[in-house]
Parts: sequence; structure tokens; C-alpha cells
Amino acid sequence: MADTRYPGAMTTSPEEDFLRLDRQICFSLHAASRAFNSVYRVVLKDLGITYPQYLVMLVLWERGELPVKKLGEHLRLDSGTLSPLLKRLEAAGLVRRERSARDERSVVVRPTEEGTALRERALAVPRRIVSATTFEIDEIRDLRDRLDRLTVALDEAALSEPAG
Repeated sequence: MADTRYPGAMTTSPEEDFLRLDRQICFSLHAASRAFNSVYRVVLKDLGITYPQYLVMLVLWERGELPVKKLGEHLRLDSGTLSPLLKRLEAAGLVRRERSARDERSVVVRPTEEGTALRERALAVPRRIVSATTFEIDEIRDLRDRLDRLTVALDEAALSEPAG
């Protein structure tokens, strides 16, 4: 029997219901990520940075000076994605990039004085995000822990899959 709500929709068996968009965890994560980006866009507007730039600054505030390669590892970003982000942050006066004195092939990134000062203004961001979720702190911690475990499991699964 066809679904009358969607003309032309395929009839599915119970096991095929797993192919429905609303049953896909990947789509739920994608939709949640887009929703987070929308909230961050509003919250970060006063700081004058984007969500990806905020992530870069979080790592630099936590770790200090880092080689670009290490920064990319922390953020799970390749250099092709990270380099334009760093250029914009440098143009805004928030970070400085320099060749490493120890290894000329390596570029290190560090927050400038202005970038370090931005940290104080960013202290309200996590509270505003928590408020937007309507979750309790324990729920957020639990969700983050579960997502971290999911990420590890998916990374391991991707490594064990034969290339093809």
C-alpha cells in the first residue's frame, strides 16, 4: 500500500523502514550540528568570529602556541580547511603565524594580545549555549560522553574497513 501523504513514495517493509530519513542517526547529528551552528552564529556575532574560528581560538586559549599540524589534529581539520581560517584570524589580529625556529617546514600559531583578550569576552558563550539547549548540565555531559564514544567507534570502524 502506497503512502498517500507522498505521491510516488515507495512502499516499504519493516526492515526497509531503516532507510527512512527520520531513522538515520547521521541525519539527526547533521541537523543538530546545523542547529548548533545557527545558535553559535548569533552568540558569536558580538565577538566578531565564526564558529570554526571560535573552535580554533578555544584550542589556542587552552594549549597556547601550536604547530598548524597539531592544531589541525585537535580540530580534526586538514590544512586546506584550516589555512583559510587562520588567515582570516590573522587578518583580524587575533592570531599570529610564524615559521618554527626549530623546524622551518613547520608553521606555529599563537594568539595575539587581542586574541587572548577575546577569551574574557568569550566566557559567556558556553552559558548561552547551555541555556539554548534547555538541557541540564548532567544531560549535556552524558550526551558529550556518548558522542565521544560514538566518534571513537566510528573512527575505528573506518580504519578497519577495506579501501575500495
